[in-house]
Amino acid sequence: MPLVYSGVCSHGPGITGRADRADPVVREAFYAAFRDMGAEIRALRPDALIVLAAEHFANFFMNNMPSFAIGMADSYDGPIEDEAFLKIPKRRWKGDAALSRRLIERTMETVDVAYAEEWQFDHGIAVPLHFLRPDESCALIPANINCQGPPLAPLHRAWAFGEALRRAADALPQRIALVATGGISHWPATPDSGKIAEAWDREFMRRWAANDRAALLSYSDAEIYRDAGQGGFEIRTFIAAAAAAKGARGHVAFMAPIPIFAVTCTVASMPLG
Repeated sequence: MPLVYSGVCSHGPGITGRADRADPVVREAFYAAFRDMGAEIRALRPDALIVLAAEHFANFFMNNMPSFAIGMADSYDGPIEDEAFLKIPKRRWKGDAALSRRLIERTMETVDVAYAEEWQFDHGIAVPLHFLRPDESCALIPANINCQGPPLAPLHRAWAFGEALRRAADALPQRIALVATGGISHWPATPDSGKIAEAWDREFMRRWAANDRAALLSYSDAEIYRDAGQGGFEIRTFIAAAAAAKGARGHVAFMAPIPIFAVTCTVASMPLG
């Protein structure tokens, strides 16, 4: 059955952890867009939701860092961050190991992907889920792209991964939704933490909404690092979501810099109907 949804959103830990320090008007508009995305996904009644995030050294480290990975378990725990920091209670999320395996096998037909039978959610997945609130009947399938430890997979490989996920979802009988999460520009754990390149972010999202493959893949890592920080490497997840949408154009529901969250907070989707 064809993929039923492809969207993107921000995942910074400050979104929940520093909520009380943000401009309440902008914050609540952002939260409302997040909740609307969740309602859109629930209305589509997906059997599974793939949450594609960036690896933050929660499950993999430099002794074994796959470019692409998918979880394959019947349940997942998280977030790993301290509740006092992230302000999201720890819990167990429903997975579906058999469905994950079928998705992985299909993806492997065109893209080499690692898999893990043990997977802990960090803020990259837990923050979006906090707002999206999928139905209890919906299985979660975590997926990661290495956006932290160079050498990073080239952008065109992130696009190929998105295409592979779409082909895999389309080949299965279950209804599957996809949400990719990331920055966009940010400089985590550096003296520039909190800096936001708003103009760069808006140009990237213009390219994303147009689903302009050539423009999305034209960035070099050197340019991304210079203009959007090391956190900007997370555009790989957004690029994969655009590829999975098979040429659909995007709608940006919310986009605004929230300095205390250290990112231009974004919620956007590509209708697949």
